[in-house]
Amino acid sequence: MRRILSLLSLLVLSFAIFQACQNTPQETYETEWLGETKQEIVNNIEEQFQGFSGTMREVAYRYNELYWAGMDENWEYAEYQREHIEEAMEQGFVRRPEREASSQQFMSTALPQMEEVIQMGNKERFQENFTRFTASCNTCHAMEAVAFMTVKIPEERHTVIHF
Repeated sequence: MRRILSLLSLLVLSFAIFQACQNTPQETYETEWLGETKQEIVNNIEEQFQGFSGTMREVAYRYNELYWAGMDENWEYAEYQREHIEEAMEQGFVRRPEREASSQQFMSTALPQMEEVIQMGNKERFQENFTRFTASCNTCHAMEAVAFMTVKIPEERHTVIHF
């Protein structure tokens, strides 16, 4: 009986400590805009990443750089941009996993085909493939109900980086 009472007392004490820990106020932090609690900070940081739109801005920049790298026959720079397009997309899927399904063709076919063409180092093949690569972007946009965001082959260079 004494043993049962001891165990029961230990259980009650453990429960009381657990409850006290659960009711401890959250830590607060001094920041200029992030928030004061951990949850406010996490929410504000997530909002700053802007879902998939930040991903698309980076991909658009790298898409243009990829095109001009191919036109310049700078295959190392072209592969660098292709690789970073892939990385940006994968990071975007972490924030918006629902976008991954519509981009399967782009990720599993268009990007690997572009890698093969870049490795060949043939400008004509690159141009042919880039047309299909662009179409793959537009297919994904249509599947996401944003077909009004039409990707076109660049007509002018926006950067002056030459390697």
